Amino acid sequence: MGSRLSAPGPQEKRFAAYIEGLANAAGHEDRHAPLKSYCKGLLLPGERKSIEPMAARLDPDNVQPMRQSLHHLVAKAPWSDEVLLEQVRRHVSPAMQKQGPLVAWIVDDTGFPKKGKHSVGVTRQYCGQVGKQENCRVAVSLSVSTWSSSLPIAYRLYLPKEWAEDGERREKTEVPEEVEFQTKPVIALDQIRAAVAANLERGVVLADAAYGINTEFRQGLTELQLQYVVGVQSSMTVWEPGQQPLPAKPRGKMGRPPRLLQRDTDHQPVSVKQLAMSLPSTTFKEISWREGADRMLRSRFAAVRVRPAHRDYWKAEPHAEEWLLIEWPRGESEPTKYWISTLPLKTKLKALIKIAERNRFSPSARAGHLGFVTPRTTADFRPRGSPPTP
Repeated sequence: MGSRLSAPGPQEKRFAAYIEGLANAAGHEDRHAPLKSYCKGLLLPGERKSIEPMAARLDPDNVQPMRQSLHHLVAKAPWSDEVLLEQVRRHVSPAMQKQGPLVAWIVDDTGFPKKGKHSVGVTRQYCGQVGKQENCRVAVSLSVSTWSSSLPIAYRLYLPKEWAEDGERREKTEVPEEVEFQTKPVIALDQIRAAVAANLERGVVLADAAYGINTEFRQGLTELQLQYVVGVQSSMTVWEPGQQPLPAKPRGKMGRPPRLLQRDTDHQPVSVKQLAMSLPSTTFKEISWREGADRMLRSRFAAVRVRPAHRDYWKAEPHAEEWLLIEWPRGESEPTKYWISTLPLKTKLKALIKIAERNRFSPSARAGHLGFVTPRTTADFRPRGSPPTP
């Protein structure tokens, strides 16, 4: 794995040991060499990371045999991605925690822009990489995080409903029968349940508003005894500080006593935006929470205790109080972000902000120099499907 010009150094040896662990996790010995080649191909210079261009960089004199080997690994060989991710976690997590304790479990999804319509899961949907609706595939992930680094421990392709219900496309692309349509919050909650069942060290669950606005997702976290700080939309309804729904109204002596909470025309919840706009300006504090690339990151925040109001008229007890965290940058006409959190009552505002902002992944630690050398491809090599040369 090291440079051809010198003996492997400590980092090259560590990397070789890491890849050896992945190869063993892939199972049968005939997968070891292809997996090592595939990992090296991903790390070699070159923009296109599809199989044929990687094969040409790995072995220019034997492109087709190398391509077939890599294709069999990624398309046919029966290895488990969950086993590989577990091997990665066992290897990487202890090294991460030498630099600091685990503080968060981060839920996220990643969009992969994709042309065409035949790759599994591809459809027109929101793609974070380009920041808009685009033809892409999306994967839901769960990462464990310290203050300075993060590691994905679960990763699953989201299968849109039109794919899940299309038997012809499923059969053609070999989607397993047991894979059914699930929303992204449901997928994420399954990943979190698996992490709890594996008895992993716990962290505060962080997620953006696409997950945080989902009441069932938040309730699932509470049932797992996990604290969270999750983004919510400005339309989320809550009871103002000190308020809650009305108790059930008695109906007389006949029949079963009523149990469901009540509202009336004068006693209604408000949106978090309405609440934020009604707060005195003195409620918002200018807070610096960490050093950025070129300056200290600062903004105006407020935190108040509220009760979520979603469908509480079907409940006998009101939702528990939680923190509502609001960001209203100076110069903006209205707040820009909202979070809801089950962190303890005594949590300081700056601590609440710091963990909420940890949801933005930190840059990875420097990879160093592994000394990979890319063999020169033959002058006439062109991957299949490439546009014709002018």
